[in-house]
Amino acid sequence: MEKENAAPEFGMIAKTFQGLEEVLAKELTDLGANNVEIGRRMVSFSGNKELMYRANFALRTALRILKPIKRFEAQNADEVYEQVRAIDWGEWLTPEKTFAVDSVVYSEEFRHSKFVAYRVKDAVADHFRETCGKRPSVRLNDPDVLLHIHIAGTSCTLCLDSSGESLHRRGYRQESTEAPLNEVLAAGMVLLTGWQGECDLVDPMCGSGTILIEAGLIARNIAPGVFRQGYAFEKWPDFDAELFEQVYNDDSAERPFEHHLYGYDILQQAYQKASRNVKAAGLSKDTTLAVRPLEEFVRPAEKALMITNPPYGERLGGGQSLLDLYSTLGSKLKHEFYDNTAWVISSNREAVNQIGLHPSERIPLFNGALECEFRKYELFSGKNSDYKERLSRTAGEEYRGGTGESPAPAGERDYGQGYERRRYSDAPPRRFNNARPDSFDSRPRRFDERPRRFTNERPTRYDEGPRRFPDRHRPDTELRRIYEERRRVLAELGRADEAERRPEPEAND
Repeated sequence: MEKENAAPEFGMIAKTFQGLEEVLAKELTDLGANNVEIGRRMVSFSGNKELMYRANFALRTALRILKPIKRFEAQNADEVYEQVRAIDWGEWLTPEKTFAVDSVVYSEEFRHSKFVAYRVKDAVADHFRETCGKRPSVRLNDPDVLLHIHIAGTSCTLCLDSSGESLHRRGYRQESTEAPLNEVLAAGMVLLTGWQGECDLVDPMCGSGTILIEAGLIARNIAPGVFRQGYAFEKWPDFDAELFEQVYNDDSAERPFEHHLYGYDILQQAYQKASRNVKAAGLSKDTTLAVRPLEEFVRPAEKALMITNPPYGERLGGGQSLLDLYSTLGSKLKHEFYDNTAWVISSNREAVNQIGLHPSERIPLFNGALECEFRKYELFSGKNSDYKERLSRTAGEEYRGGTGESPAPAGERDYGQGYERRRYSDAPPRRFNNARPDSFDSRPRRFDERPRRFTNERPTRYDEGPRRFPDRHRPDTELRRIYEERRRVLAELGRADEAERRPEPEAND
């Protein structure tokens, strides 16, 4: 074990959904990863082989763990081919093994991601053909080595995929409904709420039970990898079976769950599927499932948190019935779930607005290709004004240390050990120089520049110089002069009727 801990560290990349990057970064930090940096739909970090095993086994919001083996610049697919063929592939592959290539491309130079994957495959095959006279075979399903190339512009990163099958495939799902929620997204939603099992959790539209199961695993701190059949790194030449067995069998962080999970759905078929999945995850004792429409939802007996994923109308159809469903959800939250907190995810803005409650927080997430909002609703009983007053009173009691007494005068307050309240006489004198910002002009001024306050010479963004006010803003004396001059001229021309009209203002320059 000490030998592995002393092993040199290497860089890795954890892929995730957009919106879950910070959650994943915290998970990696808790695992002991170093150099954690957040990117777009990914988090980079460094660690040794044991950390790579633990990341695959224990991370809840990671889709894949990639190990970069080469970074390079390329302008076209031929340059990619040359760079990949120059790698010493004997460290990871042999002619007897199989491999596959996955590609992700964001570039104007590379328009076809599959063509890039083909060129990487050709480069690996040609390398072995030239060095060994025999090339490894390509297998799309369950290869021995899975390669991943990512191209952004002209920057290319070639990685080994240590996960193999996506990490969202936990292994406990026996059956799914028509629109199942991704396990990684479900776990991320639970972690975003901050729930760790300190109260009951309710999902009134649970479907196949994904949110409930991920919440149960989090509450008991059970690693999501215990259900998987295997990982890609188990087929690598340097795989350490003894080290991975230690990681797999380490249950020292698991904890008891003192509360309960409740899931309801209107469909009998969904109830049956959720029951099988919950049983496969070993959470039957912690979970109560029932066939119950949303209209029959009643207030839980104990304090609870609600997390739910109602239909969006994308696959299952929308219309007025969908709007009515969200309206019913809002009514139940207000009248049956007060003094609790609810979180709702949806991609249908029109429908989710039918809830009729103001969310205290909105988090943008992606459910596959659907852009969603994860909304938090803090429910309370009584009037809104009473609720705000109660919050204010609670905050005041917390500020006073919960004594219920009025705060002491400023000069008599105890600010804690080691704190000495500064007197005004001790404060350094202020410097009233010409760089002090003005209330009407926040930028520093030069000594020879007069203030801009109450002036018509303030330059525009493009410094167009002084502006002229339109006639309606000119002083009355100037307007009177213009009017009298125009009247005199028109009178001389015999057009007294026009002279009585007020002149039109000039166009503003």
